[in-house]
Amino acid sequence: MDITTKKIKEFFYSMRFSLMATYVVVILIAITLLSVYILGVLTDSFYSTEKVNLFAKANIVSGLVADTESITDETRENIAKTLYGSNMRCIITGRDLRAVFDSNNDSDIVGKVVIREAINKCMASGEETYVKLKGVNEINMLSVAVPLMSGSKTIGAVYLAESIAGADAAVGDIKRNLIIFAVITSILIAMLSLALSFMTTAPIDNFIAVSKEISKGNFNVKAKEKGTSELVEMAKALNYMSQELEDFEQNRKKFVSDVSHELKTPLATIKLICDSIVTTDNPEPHMVQDFLGDLSDEVDRLTRLVERLLTLTKMDASQKTATVTPVDFVVMLKAIVRKLTPNSHAKNIMLYDDFEDITLEPIMLDYDKIWEAVYNVTDNAIKYTPEGGFVRMGLGIKNQMVIVTIEDNGPGIPDSEKERIFDRFYRLDDSRARDTGGTGLGLAIAKEAVVLHGGEISVKDGKNGGSIFTISIPYIREMAEGV
Repeated sequence: MDITTKKIKEFFYSMRFSLMATYVVVILIAITLLSVYILGVLTDSFYSTEKVNLFAKANIVSGLVADTESITDETRENIAKTLYGSNMRCIITGRDLRAVFDSNNDSDIVGKVVIREAINKCMASGEETYVKLKGVNEINMLSVAVPLMSGSKTIGAVYLAESIAGADAAVGDIKRNLIIFAVITSILIAMLSLALSFMTTAPIDNFIAVSKEISKGNFNVKAKEKGTSELVEMAKALNYMSQELEDFEQNRKKFVSDVSHELKTPLATIKLICDSIVTTDNPEPHMVQDFLGDLSDEVDRLTRLVERLLTLTKMDASQKTATVTPVDFVVMLKAIVRKLTPNSHAKNIMLYDDFEDITLEPIMLDYDKIWEAVYNVTDNAIKYTPEGGFVRMGLGIKNQMVIVTIEDNGPGIPDSEKERIFDRFYRLDDSRARDTGGTGLGLAIAKEAVVLHGGEISVKDGKNGGSIFTISIPYIREMAEGV
């Protein structure tokens, strides 16, 4: 299949051709129906006019004839005046259907029985009759017959016939003109429809071109937001999708880069320790022990990193659902405080809960995910609070939301960094984070878990320095399918 044939086939299968064909067919049907209606109305009008004229002439002639026994010269003259200027033929018959008068002087029908459908009907019914028939040479004729009356008796009939070739010619001309009009209109409509289809589908071509560029990883191209409201909405949706994909791709690259960086540092340290042991002749036992201790610390750091990455991966693959069960929230929070108390004592930090008087009904939530969220935020507060400080955990209820607050008197977080601290691998102070064993994933995991439950997590400055993290979770007290 050559290129030309392929393009022609594509055009006939395209939306442009479908739109053009639809417009042309619909308008052609409308023109055809309108033409048929106009032709019918005009035809009826022509024939009705001729019929009325014939009946008028026939009644005039009927009034001129007093007796069918003898047609006087004066009567003949009056009949001739009545038919003057027309091509009508007039025949007058008696009761026995014999002709007593014929306006066609070349005819020998006078004295003979006249057999005409109109006359027969008129004599049989005593009423005016109208017949359309084909005459000689296939010329259409209109004929009428009106009764001749003598008192209340029918004594004969007046028959008028006229060729309607002129009316038929006029109708034929109109029909031809309507056909020509329909053809020309169809061609113009086809051309206009083709242009209109190009205008209509141009934004779609733009969408296709933009989509192909996006599939190649080029997110700089944008769909043109113009045209009808539906097309504008489609363009906005496509541009939004492009932006989301671009953000996703950037996050993916950043994630890979961050993971590579986080893995590279401990691996480099492990390699350095191993090389030091290998290249040192007869190392002292205490030195080997120190090296192995450092090696164990780096392995622990790698383990924590892998575990956090695994947690995030599971959350990403969970299709944004949580396995909820009734949880005694107060008991869970106190358990987290007990769990982290040894860590706080090691830094001489006072960790305590401040909700002794709070009682809650069991809350429907995913225990492991919310435990991880609160634990990570509290552990983070302990890590970044200096020795001798405090970390306080609070609990309350507001607007059907359970509010958990973790307050510390640490160095605080700059306003410009408050949103970024929940990003993956983000650390306010890299060197300090490595000293504390941080991976930059704890708060990201916390946010994922809270958002998964339809909640929110935020941070603000404390009244006397430090930070206050707030976790809000819907207070759902009955079983539901997912969150």
